[in-house]
Amino acid sequence: MTISLSIRGAACAAILALSASPTAVLAGAHPAPEVALEAALARTPETGPAKNIILFIGDGMGVSTVTAMRILAGQRAEMDGASYDLAFDAMPYGGLVRTYSVDGLVTDSANGASAITTGHRTVNGGIGVDGGARRGVCDTSRHVPTLAQRAKRELGKAVGVVSTAAITDASPAAFFAHSPDRNWQSDADMPAAAQAAGCIDIAAQLVLAEEDLRPDLALGGGLTFFRPEGAGGRRKDGQDLPALWSARPNSAFVTDRDGMNAAIAAGHDVLGLFAEVHIPHEVNRPAVAPQIPTLEEMTRAAIQRLAAEPQGYVLLIEAAHIDKAHHAGLLNAALTEGVELSKAVAVAQDLTDPAETLIIVTADHSHGLVLNGGGRGDDVLGLIKGPTGAPRLAGDGRPLPILVYSTGPGGPEAEEGRPSLEGVDVTAIDHVRQAGVRLGSAAHTGEDVPVYADGPGAYLITGSMDQPYLFQVMRHALRLPAVAP
Repeated sequence: MTISLSIRGAACAAILALSASPTAVLAGAHPAPEVALEAALARTPETGPAKNIILFIGDGMGVSTVTAMRILAGQRAEMDGASYDLAFDAMPYGGLVRTYSVDGLVTDSANGASAITTGHRTVNGGIGVDGGARRGVCDTSRHVPTLAQRAKRELGKAVGVVSTAAITDASPAAFFAHSPDRNWQSDADMPAAAQAAGCIDIAAQLVLAEEDLRPDLALGGGLTFFRPEGAGGRRKDGQDLPALWSARPNSAFVTDRDGMNAAIAAGHDVLGLFAEVHIPHEVNRPAVAPQIPTLEEMTRAAIQRLAAEPQGYVLLIEAAHIDKAHHAGLLNAALTEGVELSKAVAVAQDLTDPAETLIIVTADHSHGLVLNGGGRGDDVLGLIKGPTGAPRLAGDGRPLPILVYSTGPGGPEAEEGRPSLEGVDVTAIDHVRQAGVRLGSAAHTGEDVPVYADGPGAYLITGSMDQPYLFQVMRHALRLPAVAP
């Protein structure tokens, strides 16, 4: 069932009912407080079971990143950025999620995503394993089933996974794989001892898992991990995994947008690998790889394919490059990826019925991005300005960007002050944003991350939550028993 985004849920209906008032808001703008209250009072929680679940992970999308994404999206739409709404800002339920791992105050993507998809915190670097696992130590007794695996095996639901990273990367792998080391993406990346102990690389798990466990659709990058040496890949076992996938009935392997759309139209199980490793950042993709679909296009294709399944589906969609661009200090690229995530969420809202599909938008961890100031009309990618419009100078006599990183490659060299920004286009897509402490790759940070939800069971997403709690909400929405049989 397809419904309009503008009338998704009772809350939005209440806003429309008040649209003739002086407090009416433009599309994309956050409703006035009195309108938001009326919407909340009109809201009726969906307490029934969910037929479908769509989990969006904005990798590295902390609260400050969401704020900056929102402002940039509004400014690009020629609206006020501070009062603008991203697609998921309008969701009726939400809260804050605590992120940490078994062995650290700050989590990586492997543990963060696994906590959401399995209900178990683990060590940093661990995927689909419980808290007793040790990174790099193969122990298959530590494997725990993912939400997707349980939904397929116990309920007969279809499974899809979509990412702008390699599909074997930490967050997407947490939906279907088990590994004590996130780097075991192909057999070439694994030590001989781990293979001898029975561990299998992540790419092989995606393709060769039992029929009632493997995904029906996977769209992303990572082709090199699936092909053997001598055929453009890195596998040492000689297996051509795309060929094995496409050899099965009603299955297709594709490498571009046209192939994806044709396979979806034919109703095939689809393995789409669009890049050797990661899909290019969206600020670069149109110029360097226009044949690769956007996150929005992959989201649409995945939902259209999985919606045909009579028992419903579970689907993970990851905006991976929010994190990867943050690591490199590429602020424009990171925030653009966030805007692309909002577009993908809007598509999911438009193609689904809130009475039967639970949509959750969250992050695996945060990044140290700080919003320092700026006027309401100032370019959020630019510099803080003084009363005359000239850049305001900080205590070191140099301009201060509206947004800076706590750590990263834009930090000062040892015993040197911040470089001058005179003549520098700080809004450029290749500008490396200044940071307080110099690191080759910006570090994750450990503060809570936001979560937004709509649909059956979404009312349970509220307050301060532990990351594994999100798994429990999804499990309950599907009416899966607390413990796997």
